Amino acid sequence: MRRILLFTVLPLCLLLATLAAAIVFGGPGQPVPMPSINDPFKTVDMRDLPVQHRFPARDTTPLAFRRYAPAMDPPRGSVVLVHGSSADSRSLHVLARSLAQVGYTAYALDMRGHGASGTKGQIAYIGQLEDDVEDFLRALQPQRPLTLVGFSAGGGFALRFAASKRQRLFDGYLLLSPFISQDAPSYRPDSGGWVNVGVPRIVGLSLLNAVGVHAFDDLPVTRFALNDTARTMLTPEYSFALATNFRPQRDWRASIRAAGQPMALLAGQDDEAFRADRFAAIFSDEGRPIPVTLLPGVGHIGLTLDPAAVASAVAAVDWLNAPR
Repeated sequence: MRRILLFTVLPLCLLLATLAAAIVFGGPGQPVPMPSINDPFKTVDMRDLPVQHRFPARDTTPLAFRRYAPAMDPPRGSVVLVHGSSADSRSLHVLARSLAQVGYTAYALDMRGHGASGTKGQIAYIGQLEDDVEDFLRALQPQRPLTLVGFSAGGGFALRFAASKRQRLFDGYLLLSPFISQDAPSYRPDSGGWVNVGVPRIVGLSLLNAVGVHAFDDLPVTRFALNDTARTMLTPEYSFALATNFRPQRDWRASIRAAGQPMALLAGQDDEAFRADRFAAIFSDEGRPIPVTLLPGVGHIGLTLDPAAVASAVAAVDWLNAPR
């Protein structure tokens, strides 16, 4: 009997203790603020920023977005924009305004867990972000053709949506320097210093999720390299649920193969967060080659602010909407 206890119960107790330690003590640290991410927005003119509107999600939570009215009537179509990690709809103001100026109705979302949508850094369950986007489309019924544009982590989420059963809710997808996976060739360690990841906690919570335990999915697993001012305004950390949902599925290769709608990708050649020169091969290696444009002299944040980069993004939306 003692031998049974020694070789079965004791290892199980050790395993559970290790799992508990990973979850309790294996959270993220605080990365050093990253000037190339924080500083560019200081010079952005926000005086013509549209007011925020709300739509009701299926759980009755009011979620925020900004609408940019098109400069022509009738509009040329609609574009829904998804911001990057820690950010909100304001970060895509320049791009959204430029799309509206050429005739698109542009909608910049505060994704749940960001800005004025819900509790910062938190969502209720993995998959809620897709539900929210579907609820937005049902509530606003944007005019088609309809394009989903995602930047950085938002680009990874756009790929997630493009690979899902709801992919035909949009007519095209534009990925702006998307986060693909920490295992993808495009990934730089810690996204170039932008994020600190609590890997032990993620491993522990993933194991619990695998057996249906989600009680601890609200624990933080990532923190971002924000300065003190930005940390009070933006979303400084993500829970396990939000970090898992705001990115492609774990099998990112399968996601690329499953994405059937027209798609294009833009990135800056000087991107600090990702290896931009690897994007084209990532998609072509999965039998899903897409147009990939690399912009010289453009960094990660510059992709949404630099005039030439913004013009390229607008041209890419035009290309996605061209008849085929």
